[in-house]
Amino acid sequence: MKFAYLIMDKIFDSNKDRASIHNGVSQIIGVSDIEEACKIAKELKEEGIDCIELCGGFREENVRKIINVTENKVAVGFVVHLEEQEDIYKKLFGK
Repeated sequence: MKFAYLIMDKIFDSNKDRASIHNGVSQIIGVSDIEEACKIAKELKEEGIDCIELCGGFREENVRKIINVTENKVAVGFVVHLEEQEDIYKKLFGK
């Protein structure tokens, strides 16, 4: 299985903010916004990626955008947290 994890924040540039292990079988890629994420997701699909996981910052509506740009042919999931940690996450991410 080929796997990628996308993290999103305005500080990232997908051209530079990348790492992989096992000769690219598992990758982590930083993207600056949803537009860049969609571009990268399309590229990953074309490269034969099997699964894309997204950081929680994507929110559900953006996860659906990634599913759409990959034509629902790639497994797409995203990280969430338990409700009892909501206050900690709001402090950390300001949302």
